[in-house]
Order: sequence, then structure tokens, then C-alpha cells
Amino acid sequence: MKNIYFLLILALFAGACTSGPENPVDSVYINGIIYTVDEANPQVQAVAVKDGLILAVGSTEEIQAYVGEATEVIDLQGKTMTPGFIESHAHLMGIGYNKLEIDLMGVKTYDELIQKVAEAAATAKPGDWITGRGWHQDKWLQMPEKTVKGFQTHDALSAVTPNNPVYLAHASGHASFVNQKAMELAGITPLRSEKPTQEVEGGEVLRDELGNPTGVLVERASALVAKLIPETTPEKNEEALTLALQELAEKGITSFHDAGSGQEVIDLVQKFKNEGKLTSRMYIMLTGRQPELLEAWYKKGPMIDPDHFLTVRSIKLNCDGALGPWGAWLLEDYSDKPGHRGHETLPMSVVTEVSEKALPLGFQVCSHAIGDRANQEILDRYEAAFAKNPEAKDHRFRIEHAQHLHPDDIPRFGQLGVIAAMQAIHLSSDRPWAIDRLGEKRIIDGAYVWQSLFKTGALIANGTDAPVEPVDPIPSFYASVTRKTLQGLPEGGYEGEQKMTREQALKSYTLDGAFAEFEENFKGSIEVGKAADFTVFDKNIMQIPEDEILQTKVQMTVVGGEVVFSKQ
Repeated sequence: MKNIYFLLILALFAGACTSGPENPVDSVYINGIIYTVDEANPQVQAVAVKDGLILAVGSTEEIQAYVGEATEVIDLQGKTMTPGFIESHAHLMGIGYNKLEIDLMGVKTYDELIQKVAEAAATAKPGDWITGRGWHQDKWLQMPEKTVKGFQTHDALSAVTPNNPVYLAHASGHASFVNQKAMELAGITPLRSEKPTQEVEGGEVLRDELGNPTGVLVERASALVAKLIPETTPEKNEEALTLALQELAEKGITSFHDAGSGQEVIDLVQKFKNEGKLTSRMYIMLTGRQPELLEAWYKKGPMIDPDHFLTVRSIKLNCDGALGPWGAWLLEDYSDKPGHRGHETLPMSVVTEVSEKALPLGFQVCSHAIGDRANQEILDRYEAAFAKNPEAKDHRFRIEHAQHLHPDDIPRFGQLGVIAAMQAIHLSSDRPWAIDRLGEKRIIDGAYVWQSLFKTGALIANGTDAPVEPVDPIPSFYASVTRKTLQGLPEGGYEGEQKMTREQALKSYTLDGAFAEFEENFKGSIEVGKAADFTVFDKNIMQIPEDEILQTKVQMTVVGGEVVFSKQ
């Protein structure tokens, strides 16, 4: 009799713990191949969701017990689900504006670039600015006949745009290409001109052997022209943000780290949140280019959203240039440009000042560093700041990109607890020509050294740096596990011993991305109590042959239990 009562009590308890028609879960996802990124329970078939959180995980049979009359049942039909992908370093408004301007990311030759600009000029009113982004001379199939310092010149560009100023940002964001009209407006003149020629510290106006400007502006010199472009309108900003959010949803991105914005972007994202239009969780870094902005935030402190949709608790510092325009700050000369080592784009004293101010106030510092000198200098300043604030144990300071490291500095990431926010897709895009910049030894010893960093205990948060690269995580996942170009070369990948395993790559795009924004207890893995943020793929990216990964498409994106994208 006691046994019967005991079984009755167990049955009542089980009934109370499962949702019936009177209290159904909101949705269930069944019949899937679900990778949880939870070491204790790495793979399941089904998930139950209630109030935007994961209520249960298990087999399809177990989860069907949570279904009530009002429950939405989503049959994954054998598709692959992962935790929602987290883009750990990209530029939100840049993604949107890239869709409103000339997209030069896919151009293969200078002539193709000229053609796209000519088409835009044909419909532009005289005097209107023509803007675009995404060109990269090292990715062109062939260079024009006339080049200066490895770049094209403006002659052909100016010829097709006599009535319109043109500003075309380099894919890296660290250079620009402008036409004669734009240079005239900016006062950029030949060296032999009677008028003094504008120059700028921390940048370079490239010139030919006669002193004529070529139209290529490197680093801060781009501001000579960029500052003349008319300010955008609130309506256009909203359109750009709408387009960016749509792109994130379509590409399976459920959380996004915006790598440096001002108050106007924060306010716009807040507006979208208030209006229920925010379809991706936002972690916005304050731009270090506005000291007054940082001072204002020092006074009020971090903004940590209890709804987990808009958090501001980090600062982005831009400390050197990119490798393509020879702007990355190196310890030794560029292999293909003797006597040149790139340069810092921010005084290192500012890194010290910001780090020491931010740490006790609860702000994370995220410093852009590509070259080995920049990485070393920032690690030195982080280490000094940590020593001055030993009580700040959980700082999670980051280095954004960390592409090229001196071997002596690799262990310091793990030792200091500095997160390497790296974009694996840069390996695919840059490695074929990066060896010309750095030479074989520096490439092998310290370029894109993912496994070397993992061995030190360091954490890598993955991403794309969009719009430098498309925000689609699939190519970056592919690069992580193959170390090949998107054309599948070379066989075995570049420096194959540094490949990530698929488990490491998935974690770098999910749980480690969540850790990099202090959210690992809320999202990043499919566990009971965490956010119901999911990405569903049409192929099993953890099992299919590597040459099929790039064919994978996002089928569904879920944020807080709400389907924000579904491929029909």
C-alpha cells in the first residue's frame, strides 16, 4: 500500500512539474539535432520554451509532455539547432548604411569599381555626394596599370564623376578613395601648389612622385574629406538600423556587439527597443573617439539592461591601423615596405588613462589592435591597470582582432584574462596576401594563432567585423575550422595546426561570445533557465564535410522565444 501511495505522490509531482493544457509552454522545438554547448548535456532533440526562457531540454518524447492546447509546436524535421549566434565585433550602422550606399565588397577589379560609381553618378544630381564602402585592392584579380604605393589613382574615378564629390571607404575602414572634386572641396592640393596642402597627424595623403595626391587617404587623413559629407537624417538612420536588424535576423545573429558608437546610436537603439522593433540583443561599446562621451558615462556608470536587450558597459579604443594599407603597428618593418612599421592611431597614454578610469567604475575596455606592436603595447597598459586595481577581478578586458602577435605576448592573454575578440573570416580574406606584409616567420609564429591562444587558457570570441566582411557567420565558422580561403585553398589550410575544432568554433560564436559581454549565465548555451535564443540551419555544420559548410543556410532565428526570421 505504501508503494502505491508513493507512486501516486510521484505522479502528482510529475504532473505539477509538467505543463498541461491549463498552463502550457509557449512553444516547443522537436525532432531536431540540437547542439547545446552545454558540456553536461551536449546534444538533445527538443526544447520547451516559456516566457522567453528555456523551460526544458531533452528527447522529443520528453518535451512533448509539455505541450498544451495553446503551445506552438515547431517540428525541426531533423534540422540543426544551436544556441543563437553572437556577433562579437561588428558595426551596426555600418551594416545598414552599406545597404544604402554603393556596396563595393564584391568588386574584383578597379574597372568594376569605376563602373559601379559611374552608374551611381548617372542618376545623381550635380553636387550630390556619392559614397560607398568595401573595396580592397589586395582582393582584386588585377590592379590598374598606374599604381602608387600599392594603390590605384583617382584619374579614372574623377573622369566619370566630374560633377560629384566621391568618398569610398576601404573595406577595412582604415583608408578611403576620393575623386578630384572631393579633394578640391577638402583643400587637398599638389605639393607644388601655392596654397598650403592639408595634412593630418596619424594619417597620410598618398602622393605620386610629382607630389600629386592620388586620391587615397590613409587612416586619419580620410577625415579631411569625410567631415565634408552632409550629416545624415534621423529618418535615414532609422532606415539603416532597420536594414541592419533585418540582415542580422536573416543571418542567424541573435546578439550583437557593436564595436564603437556614440550616444546618437545608443538613443536610436533604445527607441527601437521601446517600440518593440529590436530583434537582436545589443551590446554597444562607447566610442573612444569622443572623450566627452566617455566622461559623461564615467559619471553615470554602466547601463546593464535587466531585459538583456541593450547594455552599455564597455569602451572601444582604436589603437592602430589595418594590415592592408600598411597601417597595422609592427615591432619590425613590413616585409614589403622596408622602413615602415605602421603607426598608432591613438596615443598609448590614452589607453592607460581609459583603462585606469574604466576598471574601478565597472567598464570593460576593448582595444583594436592588429599589429604585434599594438597588441604588446595594449597588453602592457592593461597589465599596469590591473596591478593598480587588484580588487577588480572580473574585468574581461578585450583586444579586438589580435591578428598578429609576438610569440612572447601570446601567453599573456591567458595569464591576464584578456579576451581575444578575433574574426576568423579575416584569415580567409587576408592570409593570401598577409604573408607579403609580414613574411613567413611572423605569419607562422604569431598570425591568427587560435590554438596557441587556447593553450594559454585564453578565450576567443568570434565574429566578422561587418561591414568589413559580410555579417554571415557561416564563412567565419568555415574559416575557423579549415583555415582556407572561401575558394577552398590551400589544401589542408594555412598553418593547419591552428585550426579550431568544430566544438571550439561553435563555442566561440555562442557561449564565449556571451562571456565576452558578461552574459554567459543568461545565454550562449541551450540550458534550462537561459534565454530561448536559437539559430536553426539546414545542414549539420558539426558533421557535414567541410566543403559543404559554405552551402549551409539559416532556416530560422529565434530571440527570446520569438521567431524573428523564418525561411519560407
